[in-house]
Amino acid sequence: MKSRDELIDDLLTLAFAEDVGDGDHTTLSTIPADARGKQHLLIKEPGIIAGVEIARKVFEKFDPELKMTVFIHDGAEVKPGDIAFEVEGKVQSLLQTERIMLNIMQRMSGIATTTHRYMQELQGLKTKVIDTRKTEPGMRLLDKEAVKIGGGGNHRIGLFDMILIKDNHVDFAGGIDKAVASAKEYCRRTGRDLKIEVEVRNTDEIDQALAAGVDRIMLDNFTPERTADAVKRINGATEIESSGGITLQTLRAYGETGVDFISVGALTHSVKGLDMSFKHSN
Repeated sequence: MKSRDELIDDLLTLAFAEDVGDGDHTTLSTIPADARGKQHLLIKEPGIIAGVEIARKVFEKFDPELKMTVFIHDGAEVKPGDIAFEVEGKVQSLLQTERIMLNIMQRMSGIATTTHRYMQELQGLKTKVIDTRKTEPGMRLLDKEAVKIGGGGNHRIGLFDMILIKDNHVDFAGGIDKAVASAKEYCRRTGRDLKIEVEVRNTDEIDQALAAGVDRIMLDNFTPERTADAVKRINGATEIESSGGITLQTLRAYGETGVDFISVGALTHSVKGLDMSFKHSN
């Protein structure tokens, strides 16, 4: 399996292929090849900045001679007028990397800002907001990294690093007990050490999951009241995750029940990018 750095490098290769292609002909035809200049990242909206280190990779990959000076690091709160970093080098390189860098940074910063807002709602509680697999295709590692920068946590990265037995798996397998037993046998047979989580829909399924011995129970589409009852029933025997239709407005009510995690697809699937621009520096 490819490493994180290899996957990010693949993403940047694709980004350059689809945007730059065989060259930015506007820039190549209007800017002399030896022209040098400087640009800075200007923040235009308050939030949490994320993607600075990925931006560095963008510049280094396209033109290793570009020099980046960072003033504000990933995870910091920013406001309109802040200058996050400055990049100096060939003007042709600055112009050809601008949009790819901004696309990544605006999305990552939007995710980090949204996650930070959700975590603020849970202040003082043990509950942590985590993401889902509802990410931008090809950008999952960056989406999930942005969630962590914003103070949240990651669920599984993909289908390969955790076993999550959902309702469809349970129904096809013939019950929670059979599904969990098969999952444990699979891990033994293949030599994998994977956490096993089961999605439950009612009290009976909670009892079945507890009897089967799982690492985490996901309460799917429970109300806060039903969630509080479930937390008492589970009584610390396993980790508890709430999921399904939970919004910023209802988040605190779920956190106050004592669940360990609340998974929120909205952190990544419909996020608004943070406004910023890459401007010429004198």
